[in-house]
Amino acid sequence: MPQKKKEQRWSVEKRLEFIDFRLFWERQINRSDIMNQFDVSVPQASNDLSKYQEAAPKNLHYDFKVKKYFSTDSFKPAFITPDADSYFRQLRDDMLALKSNPAPWLSYEPEYDIVQMPKRNIDPDILRVVSESIKEQKTLKVLYQSMNGEEPVWREISPHAFAFDGMRWHTRAFCHKDEDYKDFLLSRIQETGDFINDQWPVQPDEKWNTYFTLTLTTHPDLAKSQAKAVALDYDMTEGRLDLKIRLALLYYYLRRFGLYPSCDGSEMPANEQHVVVANKAATKKALAKAQTIKKKEAA
Repeated sequence: MPQKKKEQRWSVEKRLEFIDFRLFWERQINRSDIMNQFDVSVPQASNDLSKYQEAAPKNLHYDFKVKKYFSTDSFKPAFITPDADSYFRQLRDDMLALKSNPAPWLSYEPEYDIVQMPKRNIDPDILRVVSESIKEQKTLKVLYQSMNGEEPVWREISPHAFAFDGMRWHTRAFCHKDEDYKDFLLSRIQETGDFINDQWPVQPDEKWNTYFTLTLTTHPDLAKSQAKAVALDYDMTEGRLDLKIRLALLYYYLRRFGLYPSCDGSEMPANEQHVVVANKAATKKALAKAQTIKKKEAA
């Protein structure tokens, strides 16, 4: 019984967030919106609106002519913290069919499109086995196609995490062949073999557990007004943006920002490369440490 009450409280809170969301982004809501979104009755939707009015009486008013609630000029969100990401997430998840809600929280969707990257083919059975390997801390045999070899090779790996580089999913694992932690693309694991229970690595993944602060700033050749716009775009503080990054993922960050292999970016034209690395020397040193492996062959 206590669990049921907890779930009921959560659903009420979610519906109050939904009312807040609609009033902020669309400035209006009615009972049918709540009913359709959460599959609740007329009395329940009315009760939710009443609860919202009690919590934030200055946020909405009812127009009897159109039978809708509208946000007031003094509206201030009471249950959500609005941000652009939450709005665009609704659009993106709706297009990609990734939404966690039964339907988008937006009643109106402007015309939009998304530059979609090609889907990487990851075998769900292989992903399940790798996930089990991580959970149970078991070494796993995999048939892996490296770009440094013409034919796939069976390897023994000990996966401990997943990582997304912005385009592809990897598993971070200890490679018993190369005796070091490396990234293995899940889409290049062609087969999985047996688990090996007594080969879990003793040494920790220092590159995964170590963080590095990458500091970005505006390109020095930008005009003052341009630099101000870029700083605002990246939400910089005093023209700087500090990013706390796992050492093992630093290479991917630099690639995504167009800052690899220079580790700076200032040699690129300012109209093409808007941000550059402020701590270039430290970044080059950190990248060199991140890319050092005990054997030459990389995954």
